[in-house]
Amino acid sequence: MRIFRSPILFVWVLCLALVGCGLSDEPTVDLENYSAKEIYDRGEFELQRRRPGKAAFFFGEIERLYPYSEWAKRGVIMQAFAYHQDKDYENSRAAAQRYIDFYPADEDAAYAQYLLALSYYDQIDDVGRDQGLTFQALQALRVVIERYPDSIYAKEAALKFDLAFDHLAAKEMEIGRYYLRRGHFAAAIKRFRVVVEDFQTTTHTAEALYRLVEGYLSLGLVDEAQAAGAILGFNYQDTTWYEDAFGLLTQEGYKPQATGNNWLSQIYRQMVKGEWL
Repeated sequence: MRIFRSPILFVWVLCLALVGCGLSDEPTVDLENYSAKEIYDRGEFELQRRRPGKAAFFFGEIERLYPYSEWAKRGVIMQAFAYHQDKDYENSRAAAQRYIDFYPADEDAAYAQYLLALSYYDQIDDVGRDQGLTFQALQALRVVIERYPDSIYAKEAALKFDLAFDHLAAKEMEIGRYYLRRGHFAAAIKRFRVVVEDFQTTTHTAEALYRLVEGYLSLGLVDEAQAAGAILGFNYQDTTWYEDAFGLLTQEGYKPQATGNNWLSQIYRQMVKGEWL
């Protein structure tokens, strides 16, 4: 992203002059007598003062007063940035989308799309939150990766995509553990199966397989429990999850092995042939 800055001394002198001429700290003044550049510089000044909400106001005024100017284009992307700094994610997203709509071929369009994705991503840290935000973050991050693969934001978007994907798996695990602790084994198994089938590249797969061993043993479904243990042994033999699963099976007189025609045994056979994981 290109952040346009004037020399520091000029910005300070200009902003002090604007305040002295009536451009007060409160963004309620008439700005029509000021140039687009003067208003832009005031927005940057507010960012330096760590007042991103007020900075966003000034950047937005450029678009209103000088809608077809180069400064207006700069103002839109800076407004998206300022709103994001202020954690006003909805308005940041709106400004970023406006930039993409108006200037799709501009070099800052990739950054606008990245900001749009961040407006979702930065709200999903808490695993207990609505997963709709995570899905929206994944979709927006994928656009960055696919539409702007050569941009400096593509690599960061890919990293965040993996983390968001892992977040969805974590939510399934959280719900599965909840059901497992309360003895709702069928419901728990359903959640852990989602992780194994749909999120097998995440950090939660080994635990999900162990929980499947627990759940299936509790229901007396020995073939499924042994198959889950076999997959653990094939892919995660050096983990404590496999050690614990092996212990659970052997104390009941069983061992990790893929028998029968259940879904886990099918996965194991595909895996041994190199068609899975």
